[in-house]
Amino acid sequence: MATRSRIGIELLDGSILSAYHHWDGYPEWLGRILRTHYNTRSKVAELIDGGDMSTCWAENHQPEYYSARGENCPPRLDVDILGYLHPDKSEEYAYLFRDGEWLCYNMHQFEDDKSPELVEIPALALAV
Repeated sequence: MATRSRIGIELLDGSILSAYHHWDGYPEWLGRILRTHYNTRSKVAELIDGGDMSTCWAENHQPEYYSARGENCPPRLDVDILGYLHPDKSEEYAYLFRDGEWLCYNMHQFEDDKSPELVEIPALALAV
C-alpha cells in the first residue's frame, strides 16, 4: 500500500518546487533516506528535477521516475508554503528542504480541520 508524499525545496523567492513520491513516504523511511542521501541543496534539486517518482531510493539506490516509463510528470511549483501545504492535495506527508535541513509535515491533520503538523524525522540512519 502506498504512503503518498511530496518532496519539496524552498527556492530563494520563497516558492517551493516539488515532486510527488508514491511509496513509503512515512518519516521512518523516506525521511531517513532524504536526510541520509539527499542532504545538500544540489542533491535535492537534482532529485526533484526528475519529476514525480515511485521512489527516490530503489534497489539500485536510484530514483524511479515516472518519466522512465513514458509519463510526463514534471515538478510542481507553488508560490509559497501555504500553496505547498494546501489541504486539497492527496499526499499524506510533505517534506521540505529549507535552510539546509529537512522538515516533515503530517498532512493527516487536514482530516481534523487542523493545519499540518511538523513531525520528527527519526535520527537513526538506515543501513542501505
